[in-house]
Amino acid sequence: MKRVATQVKALTFDVFGTVVDWRSSIIAEGRKLGRRKQLVVDWQAFADAWRAGYRPAMDRVRRGELPWTNIDGLHRRILDELLGRFRIEGLTEVEKADFNRAWHRLAPWKDSVAGLKRLKKKYVIATLSNGNVALLTNMARHAGLPWDCVLSAELFGHYKPDPEAYLGAARLLGLEPGEVMMVAAHKDDLDAAARTGLRTALVQRPMEFGTKQDVPPEARFDFNARDFFDLARQLGC
Repeated sequence: MKRVATQVKALTFDVFGTVVDWRSSIIAEGRKLGRRKQLVVDWQAFADAWRAGYRPAMDRVRRGELPWTNIDGLHRRILDELLGRFRIEGLTEVEKADFNRAWHRLAPWKDSVAGLKRLKKKYVIATLSNGNVALLTNMARHAGLPWDCVLSAELFGHYKPDPEAYLGAARLLGLEPGEVMMVAAHKDDLDAAARTGLRTALVQRPMEFGTKQDVPPEARFDFNARDFFDLARQLGC
């Protein structure tokens, strides 16, 4: 592991679920909207349904069934469908657009900001997210995330897990794939990154979906960490 830590020059991070707590944030935004508009909605179920529509919508883009559409656009398509499913009425277009931008205002996990600052002392740190550039930039400003740069699938016209996203990130950073380590809470993301030659680090986020889940470490990943502080410790930061 020490050799890997020395070879790696940059860390690229999945964001939704790895760096930020999307579920609690969306529930809080929904409840705030509900209080303002006097809506009676199961906001936990709403948040889960909004997130559940994310991958199928991206897959439609990846298969060519939809033209390239960024995550803001996909989130809005899902939102419009959910407003009908959950019988939410009376929202103006301005209110719908603002609620869609709730994904720009997600709160970080408690270790994220301080942990990233530790990792940044030794490595270039960047996003590698399916979120679009504006979303990731606004989120960084909102949450105080100290990225060196914001990399997005939007820059490559390919959503993860397409290899173009991972290889494109290495290329834009001026590095070989083996000099970049993907950091994520999702094993399928790391497996896809590994297939392109990136190094991998699993960070466990057992509360991502609201109830504690078992996230066992995997020997196939270069590093397995409990949180960003643990990853920094293992990397000698």
